[in-house]
Amino acid sequence: MSVTLQAVERPGEAVPPRPLVRVLVVLALLFVFLLGVNGLGDGFKSLGQDFLDSFFRATSNPFMGLMVGILATTLVQSSSVTTSLIVGLVAAPVNPLPIANAVPMIMGANIGTTVTNSVVSLAHMGRPDEFRRAFSVATCHDFFNYMAVAVLLPLELATGFLQRSATVLSSYVTGFGGAAYESPIKGALKAGLRPIKAVIGFLFENQRVAAVLLILVSGVLIFTALILLVKVMRSTLQTRVELFVSKALDVSPLLAMLVGVIVTVMVQSSSITTSLLVPLAGAGILTLYQAFPITIGANIGTTVTAFLAALAATGPHAQAAVTIALVHLLFNLSATLLIYPVQAIREIPLRAARWLADAAVRSRRWALAYVVGLFYGLPALAAILDQLLS
Repeated sequence: MSVTLQAVERPGEAVPPRPLVRVLVVLALLFVFLLGVNGLGDGFKSLGQDFLDSFFRATSNPFMGLMVGILATTLVQSSSVTTSLIVGLVAAPVNPLPIANAVPMIMGANIGTTVTNSVVSLAHMGRPDEFRRAFSVATCHDFFNYMAVAVLLPLELATGFLQRSATVLSSYVTGFGGAAYESPIKGALKAGLRPIKAVIGFLFENQRVAAVLLILVSGVLIFTALILLVKVMRSTLQTRVELFVSKALDVSPLLAMLVGVIVTVMVQSSSITTSLLVPLAGAGILTLYQAFPITIGANIGTTVTAFLAALAATGPHAQAAVTIALVHLLFNLSATLLIYPVQAIREIPLRAARWLADAAVRSRRWALAYVVGLFYGLPALAAILDQLLS
């Protein structure tokens, strides 16, 4: 007698969504994400000139702009959220954030995103050898980005080469032959914002209060959409991501960088790509030298999110949104070309990471002090001193 076994769905057991459902979910989350970016610009437009002037004065100091980018990213644990918010501010219909102010903020977001790796590595603190390997792989990303900022921020302030190059490139991206194209995405975004604005306007008559609420709602939409998008992409592509990373261990550094780019674009999060390397390093599966090019590739791949945010830009400052997205890309490409090709320069972040890992193994308090002080304490202290001195 034969018995046919049928798959029975158990209570509480998650059923993997079908491919078509996954695609629809991803598209819906992308729309919500773009809706939040668009709403952010409208919200700041409604706040009024006085508030915008005070904010722009604060970020006109490049060091403070850098600290704002670091602190904002460490608080939300995502450079994608921070860069999307910056794109929304740059593309605001009225009184947009000047691109010159936004450039240091983008650089700060690049630094802030590395905090996730360092936090993940702290899980290995109970096993010294594992912790040494994991912490060195986590912090090489930090030192790479700090080196990039230390060189490229003064160069940008002196020459403006990132902003100038991005402006030239954005003119080709946003306007072929002066033809105007009314994107159906932008029309859909305007339609999607109308009910949100209507509800907020019904609840609050005060324009400034309504504007603040619209900014908060837009921020929640951006954050929620990106977090859910990352989860959906990770659950869908987890096996493929692990396969890509494992293959990258035995290929040339250039191909390893490409793997880092592809994986990060797939999951829409550099933190996932680089955080995956930390436990692999702790287990002794990959070395610091193998992880470094993948980390750099992830740095480049994460710039795609800013381009997605630029799609939501409307009005006269749409090109500025594309420009700041290109600044993010050019910054990471310039850092890679500046640091990685020359072995003597490439060794600096690797040696610094190994030295810090050795110190952290000798005293775990150094590891905690490094993470808390560098990513939270320093930006907060800078903000307080700026307020006291202004």
